[in-house]
Amino acid sequence: MKKILLTGITGQVGQELEDTLSPLGQVIGVGRSDMDLAEPESIRQVIHQIKPDVIVNAAAYTAVDKAETELALAKSINAVAPTIMAEEAQNLGAILLHISTDYVFDGTKNTPYTEQDTPNPIGSYGKSKLQGEEGVEQKCDRNLILRTAWVYGTRGHGNFVKTMLRLGAEREELRVV
Repeated sequence: MKKILLTGITGQVGQELEDTLSPLGQVIGVGRSDMDLAEPESIRQVIHQIKPDVIVNAAAYTAVDKAETELALAKSINAVAPTIMAEEAQNLGAILLHISTDYVFDGTKNTPYTEQDTPNPIGSYGKSKLQGEEGVEQKCDRNLILRTAWVYGTRGHGNFVKTMLRLGAEREELRVV
């Protein structure tokens, strides 16, 4: 049975992926308390301990606005951590599936973006995510990068729908980035 390391297990995407991936192998989900993405040695230690066949990175620093003032933390989690995962996946011969974002684009295109479009992030969050993508591509031959947009669901930390409903009840006007 294949071992699948799933980072970000407590998030919306991670929780959904756990259910989806279970039929494919033994899913070993890790959250912040298990793997500190801001600490490279923590990442390496967990990967060496588990020795996965597949790494699914659904963990990220997702506070788009705060990334402007917490640039070092955003870069550490969104750029450095995926690059380390890619290095370790390459060493193990594992596949790395990295979840990214449409924020790697500037949003000016009038038609849907494709894989062939050149990224052009405008904020620190998008720049950090693009750096993570580049690290994954450079360090791991067996990789897949999945760019998501407007992820929502009923589970996970930071649930967009629940947050908007709560804020809508609390405030007269909402601002969404």
